[in-house]
Amino acid sequence: MSEYNDRVIAEFRANNGYVREAGNYGNQLVILHSVGARSGQPRVNPVMGIRDRRGWLIAASAGGATTDPAWAHNLRAHPLVEIEHATAAGIGRQPVRARELDGAEYEEAWRRFTRRSPTFERYRIDAGDRRIPVFALTPTD
Repeated sequence: MSEYNDRVIAEFRANNGYVREAGNYGNQLVILHSVGARSGQPRVNPVMGIRDRRGWLIAASAGGATTDPAWAHNLRAHPLVEIEHATAAGIGRQPVRARELDGAEYEEAWRRFTRRSPTFERYRIDAGDRRIPVFALTPTD
């Protein structure tokens, strides 16, 4: 895990889900606990999460990189994961199932990301031919 991710995760946990380190995402982060697609090892990544009526939405923007972040491959290989998220009582932990969105469902979710942060439009441009994946995370319990 990068030093930056380590700092973001530490701040998230210390401040009940609020993170200044992540710029304008503040309390919109979730901490994704996944399993490596090839290694089978635990992985932890902070990602922007948009609360949805069924769970959360996350976008594998990778800051506009031309390749998907490793955690997107992990979710495709092992969709049963956990997230940490802010609650009124502090940090909650939730088992979820990840599902990659497509079609109209994808387009609506993507619009929600660009409305939340215009930076996502820049990410789409920077990503070139890569379509930035969006995943729905639905609670399993």
